[in-house]
Amino acid sequence: MEEMIQYVLQFGMLNKQQTELIRSKGKLLEVKKEDYFSEAGKIPKQVGFIVEGVIRGCYYNNKGEEITRCFINENSLVCDYINFESNTTSSEYLQAITDCNLVVFSKKDWEELSHIIVGWDNIKNKMVHLCMHQKSRKGPVISQDATTRYLEFMENYPSLINRIPLSYIASYLGVTQQSLSRIRKNI
Repeated sequence: MEEMIQYVLQFGMLNKQQTELIRSKGKLLEVKKEDYFSEAGKIPKQVGFIVEGVIRGCYYNNKGEEITRCFINENSLVCDYINFESNTTSSEYLQAITDCNLVVFSKKDWEELSHIIVGWDNIKNKMVHLCMHQKSRKGPVISQDATTRYLEFMENYPSLINRIPLSYIASYLGVTQQSLSRIRKNI
């Protein structure tokens, strides 16, 4: 919980009473590897802060192929925020690719913080903006060759290289797992 409070304080000042209120609203949640934090076809019900672990954002294209869009790791918010806010069904999945420990807030508790803490909306907006930026596909540009895409992945996500399955990295890069193995061997 302390990691989450330190994260929040990067975006604005809060007093002890306000941080205690945030602590009281946050609930600890364990999400096992392969389980979903949020699923396509369902309305996202909570905002999470990853204390430990890695979650990926993915979807299925029109050919039924699973596409990994992003990776979200420790000290980051995780949420399909647009659908969470508008109470609409999601079109993507947020799946744990390692065992994860999160601090989560229900929609009711998240909204209550806005009504009680002066300045929370400003802090929340900054956190959500960063969350959306991290989830936006800042990754591989398909016009680049696969080796360049992998080198950029290594630069953008150095701590994830040995933590997540190659199949997810390959999906993110838009290559087959065999191609990724060849690229890794040649580097």
